[in-house]
Amino acid sequence: MSEERKSTRRTSLVVLAIVFVAGIGFAAAMSGGLAYSNRMDLCVSCHSLQVPYEEYRETTHYKNASGVQATCSDCHVPREFFPKLHAKIMAVKDVYHELRGTIDTPEKFEEHRWAMANRVWDRMKATDSNTCRTCHDFSNMDLSAQSRSARSRHGAAEDRGQTCIDCHKGIAHDLPDEPPNAEPPKASATTTEAAPGTAGATQPADPDAA
Repeated sequence: MSEERKSTRRTSLVVLAIVFVAGIGFAAAMSGGLAYSNRMDLCVSCHSLQVPYEEYRETTHYKNASGVQATCSDCHVPREFFPKLHAKIMAVKDVYHELRGTIDTPEKFEEHRWAMANRVWDRMKATDSNTCRTCHDFSNMDLSAQSRSARSRHGAAEDRGQTCIDCHKGIAHDLPDEPPNAEPPKASATTTEAAPGTAGATQPADPDAA
């Protein structure tokens, strides 16, 4: 093998090694950044989220006998990488609304609560409540340990094509009052923004999209 070919080969190996190491570094940074952005203390550092945070603190998702806590991201951020990344990208506009002060008072929050809650309910319906199912799943339920009403409803829910959010709205936040002129809730939606209405909001609302 000529010296020129050896030199070219060495250069190629060095470039591949650099790309490989850079890829690992990028993946680690991305994973760390996403994990950091999922921290509950970061989520609720937004002034706009103090209303839903205080509601959440009064529920069993925050404090219970077992000590298992569902944080904001557990309920509002998908665990799969690409849906999670999409949710984080969509959250950029919510930073804008935090700076703008869209829901930074209880009065403003209540004004938008119905629209925010319905966007979350629609998203959960469209994804078969997949974030709920990371902790709760029909196949893992011991129906005999449940009340007669819960046993009956859970036993028939899958056969009826129901998902968690069909029955469990308002689990961690106050249910909104439906406006007199409100349109009927949609059966599904493709929006991914998280907002108050179910457990642990992570993102302020986008009232412009309501």
